[in-house]
Amino acid sequence: MTPPIARTLTLVLPVLALLAPPAAPQEARQRLTRPDVVLITVDTLRYDRLSAHGYRRPTSPHLDALLAGSARFDQARAVEPLTGPSMVSLITSRYPHHHGASRNGLRMRPEMLGLGKVLKARGYVTAAFVGNWTLRDELCGLGEHFDEYHEVFSRKRWLGTFKGEATAEDLTDDALEWVDDHLDAPRRRPFLLWVHYVEPHAPYRLHEQFRGRLGITRRDEVDAGDRYDTEVAFVDHAIGRLLRGLDRSRGGAGTLIAFSSDHGESLGEHGYWGHGRHAYDVTLRIPMSFAWEGRIAPRSIAALASNLDVAPTVLGLIGLPSPEEFAGHDFSAALRDAAAPPAGRITYHQAHKGVTKGRSGEARQRGLLEVAVVEGGRKEILRVRGGRARRVFDLGADPYENDNGVGPGSSASAALLSWLAAVQTGLVAADLLPTTPLDDESLEKMRALGYVE
Repeated sequence: MTPPIARTLTLVLPVLALLAPPAAPQEARQRLTRPDVVLITVDTLRYDRLSAHGYRRPTSPHLDALLAGSARFDQARAVEPLTGPSMVSLITSRYPHHHGASRNGLRMRPEMLGLGKVLKARGYVTAAFVGNWTLRDELCGLGEHFDEYHEVFSRKRWLGTFKGEATAEDLTDDALEWVDDHLDAPRRRPFLLWVHYVEPHAPYRLHEQFRGRLGITRRDEVDAGDRYDTEVAFVDHAIGRLLRGLDRSRGGAGTLIAFSSDHGESLGEHGYWGHGRHAYDVTLRIPMSFAWEGRIAPRSIAALASNLDVAPTVLGLIGLPSPEEFAGHDFSAALRDAAAPPAGRITYHQAHKGVTKGRSGEARQRGLLEVAVVEGGRKEILRVRGGRARRVFDLGADPYENDNGVGPGSSASAALLSWLAAVQTGLVAADLLPTTPLDDESLEKMRALGYVE
């Protein structure tokens, strides 16, 4: 039997190695050759609404160009279709029932490792610019993962009286100002920059300047889907400006750009508008890609992927190990053509109620609505609340899950039941974390975003 002290050292030393700042001159020289890392995420962006993925309207010319030079994942999904849980999972590579922020308004466990902390320990300057009220540090806890955490809430983009969000223009302006200041610093260090855009989150605005390009000609015929498409075009335009502004940083080892959305959006499919409460693919499936000029060959990857994979893949691409507790897969070897993508992988997902007001000691347990697993082209969903209903879909034959799968009363697979048990156990443990009641301002913002019943 391994002595307790030896076991403790075995667990602790790898973590300390990750967090220890590089001290040797040789390591300092290596650090200067590492790329800048830019993480671009878009709120509520459906995979199938990008023209690069075959959409009938030219919604995304700038993102199309980025994707054309990227390794793109055709079967990537969010672990959960809610902004707070999904983005915490992306940064920490942990499932929502592990990091604790399983619903909007619940903070993650403190002092967890994540992409920002690992890169900071290796000499990176780290900054985030977020434009969704849900991602306030006070509500999600992500601020401790960055040197600078900018909450850009400069306009009344949504309904209500408080300034609570930012447009894509605002975020791009602030992020590029930070980039310029950093590039002009006397001692240049590599940086991690995360920009999270709030469009095309509901309520969708109609952006007049993109009507003509998208073929939306008559105002009386404009519907929610049309407005959604102009929101995609608007944020695409802003991202194009961000990418042009980042060209200055492409010296030395260049710039590694990871792109994703936090989740998709249901635009009336299954009689549902919005996201969060169901595990259908219109809300789970996301665009996800990695671009690094001269280092990653453009291609399409069919392997199942998750936004849990972003942090370990970024670290792997720049030659750094991932913390052992990361749950995602490191695709860096596959992106370098050094290994094949994993075969036979299963991805796991969950759906929760949108917001907790922070007054229940069982806020996480009571919020769970659905769990899902995807294996190959087969997807299985189990409804936990309101009577156990199981649905199974052949995603190859029915990508929009229109046939409603198998009805109530059918038996769930062992993989799905095991996943449900793991999620429930994790939520019970996470509910030991303290919760803070939402203030009136946050409740109004969450209500305007459609998260408060």
